[in-house]
Amino acid sequence: MTYEEAQSLIEATLPEKRYIHTLGVVETAERLARLYGADVEQARLAAMLHDYAKYLDSDMMRQVVVEENLDPSLLAFDDELLHAPVGAILLDRAYDLDPAVVSAIKNHTTGEPGMSRLDQILFVADAIEPNRSYPGVDTLRDLADRSLEAAVVATLRQTIDHLLKKSVRIFPLTIETYNHFVKTP
Repeated sequence: MTYEEAQSLIEATLPEKRYIHTLGVVETAERLARLYGADVEQARLAAMLHDYAKYLDSDMMRQVVVEENLDPSLLAFDDELLHAPVGAILLDRAYDLDPAVVSAIKNHTTGEPGMSRLDQILFVADAIEPNRSYPGVDTLRDLADRSLEAAVVATLRQTIDHLLKKSVRIFPLTIETYNHFVKTP
């Protein structure tokens, strides 16, 4: 799948506000890929496709989780988590994508211990793209320019803190990812 084909698919699939977010993620992922020596075309493609399944029917996504033998604990958490792994599977089925791109799409919400540089770039780019305006996002943007791994940890910390404030359960993979990337003294 070319970037242009992906852009046409996403522009036709997502609401305008989400498409604008996606363009911001593409811009940020491309910049971070250049900064950290990752494959720019893979970063652009993964960023363009990352929210493909964002607005799919929850029941259909739950069915994909079961049929594809994904982590069944996904079904015990907010449906918001489903779009990343389900989108990765559906896109790979339809377009036989590069495994690196599939991995980045799959891991862009929860992260994963030991995730690749491309995974890290998409994970951070999704959190700091120019249209994001939550408290602390400028600090994350500055950090991402200095250290990708530090930006991953800070993004995870921000996500966990946000979920704690909302008093909602935290998907265990997010905690495992945080523990993996935090350096021990």
